Amino acid sequence: MSKKLHTTLGFAGAAVALALTGSAAVAAPLPAGWTCTGNCGSNTAADGVVTLAPGFSSYEWISTSGGPSGAGKLPTTATGQETNGSYAQTPTFTVAGGDKLNFYFNYITSDGAQFTEYAWAGLFGTGGFDSYLFSARTTTSGDTVPGFGLPGLGTGVTLTPSSTAIIAGGPAFSPLGGYSGACYSTGCGYTGWIQMQYIFDTAGTYSLGFGVTNALDAIYDTAFAIAGVAINDVPINPTPEPASLALLGIGLAGLGVLRRRKNV
Repeated sequence: MSKKLHTTLGFAGAAVALALTGSAAVAAPLPAGWTCTGNCGSNTAADGVVTLAPGFSSYEWISTSGGPSGAGKLPTTATGQETNGSYAQTPTFTVAGGDKLNFYFNYITSDGAQFTEYAWAGLFGTGGFDSYLFSARTTTSGDTVPGFGLPGLGTGVTLTPSSTAIIAGGPAFSPLGGYSGACYSTGCGYTGWIQMQYIFDTAGTYSLGFGVTNALDAIYDTAFAIAGVAINDVPINPTPEPASLALLGIGLAGLGVLRRRKNV
């Protein structure tokens, strides 16, 4: 059967997945300073097959579900199969040569066979696109990263684990929308969390860009999750601990009391 005829089955699979995994996680906006074109968000809890990354309490994601036409494709040579997708970019950060960039990522797709969706991560300098870190692409066998026919690993990039085969099966993940839990042919699934480390050879001011795109049509969606973006193990978006927030609230309350006393 054609892919179009599988759409109804996809929505049925999504309903079964939600019934098995419970209610979907509630997404929050991307962290302050991040920008988004399309469908992006943050989660602070496991969502279907996507758990929290090791050592982190939240992650960001982008999804083709509901994304606009042309968003998320490679900033240089595209494949010509791209339809719709999403794109996110971090705030800028400044590094010296030898500094380390690291984060976790997870590629999640309900599509397979000839519908080879993809995701990518790259560096942008003050003048625009600088270089690719890696690409990920739906494949029926072998490693998902780097994506076949797409840019390979950037010089200075290390992946842990180095093997990136898909964990097969219709992945339940609410950012996939109606295709959460669905699977079209061989290749659907998720990679699980993979750690990426990159050593800068050139000092400068950069930002990170992430894209994900559908291929050939706009159904059976794909998502890309990112966690713990850090330079030399220092997060670019530090999150205050609950205790720190409580102390801040107490401090502000104390200032309010002092002001009221002065006005008496």
